[in-house]
Amino acid sequence: MSTANARFDGSANASPRPMSAEEKKVIFASSLGTIFEWYDFYLFGVMAAIIGANFFTKLDPATRDIFTLLAFAAGFAVRPLGALVFGRLGDLVGRKYTFLVTILIMGLSTFLVAFLPNYASWGIAAPIVLIGLRLLQGLALGGEYGGAATYVAEHAPMGKRGAYTAWIQTTATVGLMLALMVILGTRTSLGEKEFAEWGWRIPYAVSGILLIISVWIRLQLKESPAFEKMKSEGKTSKAPLSESFGQWKNGKIVLLALFGLTAGQAVVWYTGQFYSLFFLQTFLKVEPATANILIAVSLILGTPFFIFFGTLSDKIGRKPIIMAGCAIAALTFFPLFNALTTYANPKLQAAIQKSPITVVAPASDCNLILNLTGTKVFTSACDLSRVFLANAGVNYDKVDGPAGSVATVKVGDKSVVGYDAKAPTAKDDKVRFEKEVREALTAAGYPAKADPIPALSSNWLMIVLILTIMVIYVTMVYGPIAAMLVEMFPTRIRYTSMSLPYHIGNGWFGGFLPAISFSIVAAQGNIYSGLWYPIIIAGMTFIIGMLFVRETKDVDIYAKD
Repeated sequence: MSTANARFDGSANASPRPMSAEEKKVIFASSLGTIFEWYDFYLFGVMAAIIGANFFTKLDPATRDIFTLLAFAAGFAVRPLGALVFGRLGDLVGRKYTFLVTILIMGLSTFLVAFLPNYASWGIAAPIVLIGLRLLQGLALGGEYGGAATYVAEHAPMGKRGAYTAWIQTTATVGLMLALMVILGTRTSLGEKEFAEWGWRIPYAVSGILLIISVWIRLQLKESPAFEKMKSEGKTSKAPLSESFGQWKNGKIVLLALFGLTAGQAVVWYTGQFYSLFFLQTFLKVEPATANILIAVSLILGTPFFIFFGTLSDKIGRKPIIMAGCAIAALTFFPLFNALTTYANPKLQAAIQKSPITVVAPASDCNLILNLTGTKVFTSACDLSRVFLANAGVNYDKVDGPAGSVATVKVGDKSVVGYDAKAPTAKDDKVRFEKEVREALTAAGYPAKADPIPALSSNWLMIVLILTIMVIYVTMVYGPIAAMLVEMFPTRIRYTSMSLPYHIGNGWFGGFLPAISFSIVAAQGNIYSGLWYPIIIAGMTFIIGMLFVRETKDVDIYAKD
């Protein structure tokens, strides 16, 4: 091993020492890719309505929102494919060059949105190109995280891999904060009208600065010492995909990594950082700006715990921290979200208790409300009533009514007859139904929106505390995960093997959590019922992880080739 590589020796013979300047540069360069990921995630999410208005102009507002969300989801869908493509490349030719390619693809696909002509200029080509850029970005993201985590871990000295890789995990928060600051700054300086017309492009253009810095730094980096050692010994894999997934001895570890680690980690993460925001805005009617600030403050307060738990995992192990995070989250999500209602919208909580809502309909009229893509159309009176109430963010119970009867919504002592979307008078019936339900909700004390929550008031502080607790759960499951995934697999197929379970877990189990949880709420009627999805998945991961996943903190990754 060369002197340069010895400086990064991750073997058992390496002694603890301060982080070198070169290692700091490795961590910084690797982390910029994750900043890109969350910067763009927040850009698209916050500006979904504006993007939809620019690129899906010819569609009605509801359908426009659906297609915008589908364009957003496209990036999640292809992430596992990117993990396979770039994971294989990283194990064949090296970590450095592969994740240099991924940052270029990801950065350019984000940057080009700033200059993409809208529907008025390009017609149908505009949304097609937009979706194409989202697919490219998702593909690159599938290779970016695995490359960054592998590269940093293979540079880290023995006993510090958890601490080193935890820095990558913190940059999700940095990306969120950066996006929020750029969007708010641009919006404030230009005004809403100018921002909606063209100013929304500026945050995408700013990504070009991140791209230039990231590429410049990564060009100066050297190859991972673990990969160089393996390459010099002639032990690189000739077929990373077949070795990773075609051989049971490694394939079973991939499955354990997915179901015993990343699936639970993903749902705890998305619940704490994203579903909580959705819950505040959709169900508790908190003003979006206030909800964003509350989440932002909790993220700032919680971020240091990524480093804390990553460092702690070097001392007591990765597994106990991740498993504890899954278990505690599963046990406390219900009381925490109930507490959010108490402090964010006490009037809603009082109305739920005083004037319960019931949907009375024949069982044959009520179908499974599962709308993961947003394209499903509901037509029966029962389904339409439940979807409307779910969108209104209110609790309801479902009671079976007589066969052949029309679904009725009861709010306290008032009843509103539903409507069938296939009826000739459906358009007028819909207007009448929604008007009468809103009036009944208002009369029963259901607030149209939450009262303002003054900053630093007792309620504001309690909400921040609750959200920060959930962010700390995120840091428990996410802080040590990169080091553990790296340590589970041999060097020769590490990039490929760790990337796939990570991106299936986070891209699918986590990425589709809001849609799945909202569908559960719409079907069950209880605004808290959507929490069953992350609770069940986190519980599954806890059981599988405790029974079958072994501790990895003392693994010599140089010996695993």
